Amino acid sequence: MEEKKGFFKRLVEGLAKTRDNIVSGIDAIFSGFSSIDDDFYDEIEEILVMGDIGINATTSIIDELKHKVKEQNIKEPSECKQLLIDSIKSQMNVGETAYEFENRKSVVLVIGVNGVGKTTSVGKLAGKLKDQGRKVVLAAADTFRAAAGEQLKEWADRADVEIISGQEGSDPASVVYDAIAAAKARDADVLLCDTAGRLHNKKNLMNELGKINRIIEREYPEAFRETLVVLDGTTGQNALSQAREFKEVADITGIILTKLDGTAKGGIAVAIHAELGIPVKYIGVGESIDDLQKFDADTFVNALFNQTEK
Repeated sequence: MEEKKGFFKRLVEGLAKTRDNIVSGIDAIFSGFSSIDDDFYDEIEEILVMGDIGINATTSIIDELKHKVKEQNIKEPSECKQLLIDSIKSQMNVGETAYEFENRKSVVLVIGVNGVGKTTSVGKLAGKLKDQGRKVVLAAADTFRAAAGEQLKEWADRADVEIISGQEGSDPASVVYDAIAAAKARDADVLLCDTAGRLHNKKNLMNELGKINRIIEREYPEAFRETLVVLDGTTGQNALSQAREFKEVADITGIILTKLDGTAKGGIAVAIHAELGIPVKYIGVGESIDDLQKFDADTFVNALFNQTEK
């Protein structure tokens, strides 16, 4: 799996800032403490929280670590490192069912505020699905932002998939309506919809998504539904609060976390899952079409701690 290996290497590089932020501090604790006591746990806890792993996830990780230390009767702080790594991994496991939409006739709505890499992520996801042999139709239903449609058209051309768009400012739901008709006519596997995400006006967003959902339910009831929110990894806790707000207006099934290569806040991937119960399904660490990959807890945590991939 050449692509996977390349991605792991990019992930290791991309998580360098996060690693400096979290792991170097933890390593210092492992080597600096001679015994495992409350101070030892407090220090680890502080570093995890400061690294944007979040209060809930951190508490669970520390509790699990304490339990294992007691159970295995460990006395040396240095022996805790692997246990800590395993505890972080177990917080984040998404399981195989997370990608069920890839194997069924499905409609995937992608939402997210401007500037997080939403349209780019839709384009990359289209390319990935196409590479897996799926027939994809794109719906450019973010009619609010002039450049979104043109940008998506470029990605559609690059991925060689069909795109359905409307006029700028036209009703997003009508674009989705047309796209469903096209997806059915072409017997497409996945209808991928780029939708607007204007969080500052939640009522409008709610109405818009409500309308889109009604059309999908009416016109394409047999389709498997997936709703992904795109978040910018560089914004840390802000990404978490965005996810929380989107969760109020939509039935979110997963997160796409972008721009992890430019941030010290990569720990947010752990926090989102633990705080909201919504799994991170894809992560992005760069600009090219291969830089969006399925999120794998083992790979992510190994890259974070710079452990070699098994």
